[in-house]
Amino acid sequence: MSLSQSLQQKLLQKLSPQQIQLMKLLQVPTANLEDRIKEELEENPALEQVDDAYDNDYNDEFKDEFESNNEEEVLDGSEDEYENIDISEYVSDSDDDIADYKTRDENYGDTEENKIIPIKNEQSFYELLVNQLGLLQLDDRMYKVAEQIVGSLDDDGYLRRELSSIVDDLAFRQNIITNEQEVAELITQIQQFDPPGIAAKDLQECLLLQLKREITEDDYVKIAIKILQKYFDEFTKKHFDKIQKGLGINEVELKEAIQQIVKLNPKPGGNIGEINKAENYIVPDFFILNNAGILELTLNNKNAPDLRISEGYRDMLKDYEKGSKKDKKQKEAVLFIKQKIDSAKWFIEMIQQRQRTLFNTMYAIMKHQENFFLTGDETELKPMILKDIAEVTLQDISTVSRVANSKFVQTEFGNYRLKFFFSESLSTDSGEEVSTREVKKILSDIINAEDKNKPLADEVLTDLLNEKGYNIARRTVAKYREQLNIPVARLRKEL
Repeated sequence: MSLSQSLQQKLLQKLSPQQIQLMKLLQVPTANLEDRIKEELEENPALEQVDDAYDNDYNDEFKDEFESNNEEEVLDGSEDEYENIDISEYVSDSDDDIADYKTRDENYGDTEENKIIPIKNEQSFYELLVNQLGLLQLDDRMYKVAEQIVGSLDDDGYLRRELSSIVDDLAFRQNIITNEQEVAELITQIQQFDPPGIAAKDLQECLLLQLKREITEDDYVKIAIKILQKYFDEFTKKHFDKIQKGLGINEVELKEAIQQIVKLNPKPGGNIGEINKAENYIVPDFFILNNAGILELTLNNKNAPDLRISEGYRDMLKDYEKGSKKDKKQKEAVLFIKQKIDSAKWFIEMIQQRQRTLFNTMYAIMKHQENFFLTGDETELKPMILKDIAEVTLQDISTVSRVANSKFVQTEFGNYRLKFFFSESLSTDSGEEVSTREVKKILSDIINAEDKNKPLADEVLTDLLNEKGYNIARRTVAKYREQLNIPVARLRKEL
């Protein structure tokens, strides 16, 4: 096969570095924006906060380069890289001075307080258990074994690792020789710690540990223990008839025993300290206020400090422009300063563009879902997809997607993810297009109002929705029910 050359013409679209930077900034939620700005401040000395003190000592080092009186050789015309350095746009004193670039936009309110700094200062799950190890009379070796066990617990407080794995870890990593029996004995002692139910290998053992901690002669607790020991599988599948028949108890005793189990905590480590991921603070990116029936949208600018170009860097360029002797070292420093100023200028412009894009996108969402923001009724939500907002804001769909990702809006009805407002459409009997979220809300209301002794099957739920005018199939009802984390009818049954 011979080699050959050919001329081809291709149409390609490439993003500029500034566009790439904007896309990345759009994805950053307000809670993390301050960290991103601090990172840029550390990397670029030409960028500074408006209220920051000017570091004279740092900039004097650069000024020394310009004011040097040494007899360094002046460059000739062959050094094109350093010739014709234009710095006029960097030292202008006009009203459009680059030093006045700020991140604050006209959409910001000036009455808000300083930055939001969520602080969560409490004891972690691991620290709580390690502190309780001091209650056991252990030598140094056994204490390290106990620490290894506590460190092997997962986020929910379970010990799902094999004992042999813990023994191997101790041998290879800490040079501690132990055996499974010794580890098991320590686990038994740790299971007496608070919160009740920790260090269990599975849910069954976790619930039993909690019930056995009850210091009572209550017959219902004893029945509950028997249910978990002998009929745990039937309990999870809610085959109450088999449990009642197997234990020879009446319906009242069964109901009371089940109540003892239901009130237990299936995740004993899940609501303590850093382990509870559900307790992470939410910093809203937008605020929507209902002012006498008129919706007002504002951006959360508390975590976005005002930025500007360093005055010291501009002064250094002025000194260069006034000087008569331009040696190589000075010109290298000037090129470095220009590069940093350009980078700072781009970053400030991208922050401003980010804020404008966020505001315009959220404003379009607010106008599209105006009825919901006025009433808080989920049935008022209209069908809305990314394309709808992209067409209104004249933006690309990917840009709208980046804005909606990991962003929150605070309303008088609570905080919502922006993705909450996007849903597909569904046709009713009258031909009206409604949001699938509206259908899910009605489905959830029907299930909440059902008789828990006789929960409604998916076929019945489908008929009820069809009676309300929603053309929907049974498999779609099942899909929506699963998306709402609602179990099947048999598992919703209560005594």
